[in-house]
Amino acid sequence: MTNEKKTVRVQLVRSPIGCRATHRATLRGLGLKKLNSIRELEDTPAVRGMINKVDYLVKIV
Repeated sequence: MTNEKKTVRVQLVRSPIGCRATHRATLRGLGLKKLNSIRELEDTPAVRGMINKVDYLVKIV
């Protein structure tokens, strides 16, 4: 039995310019810096909550 962790790939598709500072901080916490950057993150409730907070800026790949 393998102990693989579930992951989720997130891509920044809209610019955070003009959005709330807390939403920009959330993007930095997810590791998304530049437009169209993709990060593969562990699928935890905390990460899911961060994605839901900025769902209008990101896309799950």
